[in-house]
Amino acid sequence: MSKVIIIMGSKADLDWAQKISDGLKNFDVESELKVASAHKVPLECYNIIKEEEKNNPVFITIAGMSNALSGFSDAQTHCPVIACPPSSSSFGGADIYSSLRMPSGVAPLVILSPTNAALAAAKILGISNEKVQKKVVEFQEKQRQKLKEDNASLT
Repeated sequence: MSKVIIIMGSKADLDWAQKISDGLKNFDVESELKVASAHKVPLECYNIIKEEEKNNPVFITIAGMSNALSGFSDAQTHCPVIACPPSSSSFGGADIYSSLRMPSGVAPLVILSPTNAALAAAKILGISNEKVQKKVVEFQEKQRQKLKEDNASLT
């Protein structure tokens, strides 16, 4: 099954999650949105991860400030976890370090663009799903063609 579980630290992240979900639709990848804070409801977060991992999804986590959600999620599952923290100018942007600095054995991928997080998830799922892989290849070819057309328009 090709599915992405998007876990938000709070419902305040819904707009960011929707951008990821919309990006996944371009690759015919289903997504499901969940809210579970690793700080405030860690057992609920854990239960969501354990229930969903039975289907081998890709998890995308959305949390800013002190992003325990991404590391916590990654440490609880064998499935890939992509951290996609919402953009923030708080703390001079230094809150990104909570997504980047992880303890040993904890390795969520960090992708700042919601559309690129969707692309990365589709690439991961495409390894075992030819339909999704075909959509990724088509997307990449469209990107290359657009650049060629843009270049040709300058001459």
